[in-house]
Amino acid sequence: MKYQNPIIPGFYPDPSICKANGKYYLVCSSFQYFPGVPLFESEDLINWKCIGHVLTRESQLPLEGAGVSGGIYAPTIRYNNGRFYMVTTNVNFGGNFYVYTDDIYGEWSEPIFVEQGGIDPSLYFEDGKTYFTSNGEADDGEQGITQCEIDIETGKKLTPSVCIYKGAGGRYIESPHLYKFGNTYYIMVAEGGTEYGHMVVYAKGNSPYGPFENYPSNPVLTNRNLGGYVIQGCGHGDIIEDYNGNFWMVHLAFRQIDRWMPFHITGREVCLVPVKFNEDGWFKAGVNGITPIEIETPYIAGSVEQKLKMSEDFTNTEVGKDWVFIRNPHLENYELTKECFVLTQTPVTLADKEDSPTAVCIRQRQMKGDVSCKLSIESGEAGISLYMDETHHYDLCIYKTENGCRAVKRSCIGSVECEQNVAELEDAKDIVLNIRLENKEYAFSVVQGDKKYDLGKLETRYLSSEVACGFTGVMFALYAFGEDADKAIFTDFEINYENE
Repeated sequence: MKYQNPIIPGFYPDPSICKANGKYYLVCSSFQYFPGVPLFESEDLINWKCIGHVLTRESQLPLEGAGVSGGIYAPTIRYNNGRFYMVTTNVNFGGNFYVYTDDIYGEWSEPIFVEQGGIDPSLYFEDGKTYFTSNGEADDGEQGITQCEIDIETGKKLTPSVCIYKGAGGRYIESPHLYKFGNTYYIMVAEGGTEYGHMVVYAKGNSPYGPFENYPSNPVLTNRNLGGYVIQGCGHGDIIEDYNGNFWMVHLAFRQIDRWMPFHITGREVCLVPVKFNEDGWFKAGVNGITPIEIETPYIAGSVEQKLKMSEDFTNTEVGKDWVFIRNPHLENYELTKECFVLTQTPVTLADKEDSPTAVCIRQRQMKGDVSCKLSIESGEAGISLYMDETHHYDLCIYKTENGCRAVKRSCIGSVECEQNVAELEDAKDIVLNIRLENKEYAFSVVQGDKKYDLGKLETRYLSSEVACGFTGVMFALYAFGEDADKAIFTDFEINYENE
């Protein structure tokens, strides 16, 4: 069968995968968004359904003050002796920790912290031992991939943290995962930075502590030299053996807005490539070491059809799965149903870096399509924000004035904020907000009754990771702001994407 990458589009970086009970499970980073660590389930590795989040309580996920790309970094998910474990880093609160559950559809435990530094932690289980691996600094000060053994019940270190691997020579070594295939141990990492030089490298050895011999043809996967190619930044991978004995790698990558324009707006996404072992124990990944958009493989049945979700609205999305909040939300300000979202205005704006604004967010998953909703307000301001971070967002909004209502297109790019193409409306009831997505541009308009007001276009690249920096992607944020705690009522929300 043929499938297309990314298999999970939109801002879902740093994928990690495991299998249990005939299915596959995958988690991704979530940074400053709540709930944290989106959790996916699949039966065929191609089609994935978000079944919730791992970190759903503020006691598991404190995010106050977690600004641009703070909060939760790369997670790893593993299954051992009937129990799921997810290990990650809260860079603002406490560092490396893990949680566990015996019911993948239920609640996860409170965090158990591990006194080993670095980020991108991983777990490996063997013969009753638990190995905890991360990047960073060993107890003796040596830098690289660091590992210790822990008591999985308490998180207590049982051995000193030692450096087991220094990589293949690239910068920013990260994303360590330890495996045993056959009688050989493998350590796989990412190097090059999670940008255009990103790559996956690995080494093999005879024990969990090595010594490890680098794969002679490292990197095993990268698109770093493919100029004019849409998929870039391939790295941060995790390997799974499927139920038929075939091996696969999930990894992050991103899509440029155009093959000749090195900007990406939908964040780092989840891709899938085959992995094949040679007789000498080395493996290759991807198609000649790269990740193409389309892959044809005999390892997935021809009857499997890839189904990407191309339309979203209030009825086919869920709060806590598709919809998330910026930091820990004040839930008393939300009434969210399948018919409408009612948001209570507060003085906290989208520019705030400490508190949680009244905003509920869903990811931009494709680069062509249309977004629309109907909005009514009593006072203050509300609208749709194309939200990359606190200082990089485009807002299509309405706000009350002394003489009626005003619809505006606002651009916030770093320290520069500008309102353009203002439309004066009679009142603030039943105003339809429209945003057209066109790879390189967003086009904005509003409709009230039989009148349409064209508010012009803005370039998508100013919301890209290359401009804004950070590790997230553009969200469609329905938001409300004001001093009087009045209501903003959103109805008829709809996203319709188009195939590229």
